[in-house]
Amino acid sequence: MEPLPNSRTGPDGSPVLRVLSYNIRSMRDDTDALARVITACAPDLVLIQEAPRFFRWRKKLARLAAASGQVILTGGATAAGPAILCSLRATVERTEDVLLPRTPGLDRRGLATAVVRFGAARLGVVSCHLSLQGAERHEQGRMLLDRLAGLGVEHAVAGGDLNEGPGGRTFRLLAERLQDCRAVAPWGGEETWPHSEPPRRIDAIFATKGIEVLGCGVPLDHPGVTRPDLAAATDHLPVLAALRVPAA
Repeated sequence: MEPLPNSRTGPDGSPVLRVLSYNIRSMRDDTDALARVITACAPDLVLIQEAPRFFRWRKKLARLAAASGQVILTGGATAAGPAILCSLRATVERTEDVLLPRTPGLDRRGLATAVVRFGAARLGVVSCHLSLQGAERHEQGRMLLDRLAGLGVEHAVAGGDLNEGPGGRTFRLLAERLQDCRAVAPWGGEETWPHSEPPRRIDAIFATKGIEVLGCGVPLDHPGVTRPDLAAATDHLPVLAALRVPAA
């Protein structure tokens, strides 16, 4: 497997960023393995789902960030699970955690959102974890698109656990308006949920049309990422993308 491009800035000031999306199951598994996977991927942004939400959740998330060379940007319990970590390359412009309308009897969902700068590039960022229920999930997909549009930036990325595959109507809704990074530039593995038969791709990273996708997929054979660590870290597999973001 060819390695993804390293983070760098081109001659025109356009940075190449690594974006990782990862459902970490509230850090209930092997957190050392989880930190090793994140560190090996060398991300500039980590879009987390199922961050810790209860007792000492901030300290738990801060420990994971520190162990993997990141800092907390936003989210966690205040976004009902989604969170965003970032490297020190990022300059934070603003953040906002958004709680989505809740259907009685279903889990509360939310969005972690931010606008950041990497050198000459300005980027909107959203981490999401959509509903298990189809109708609510589709409405949340619409709200995700509205939130991206409301960030007021030309370029943006969104990633998370969609709880459905590319054939689902919410996944299709997002892919009609945004680039499904894995479909544009396949790299690494495809399936992110190994516990079904057959395994499914239910986690994804999307980017607005002006962003160049250099590669996207599960970092199965990425240097420093081991199969035992992936299995021990959490029940999902991560999605890693390399993106060239135009300078502002």
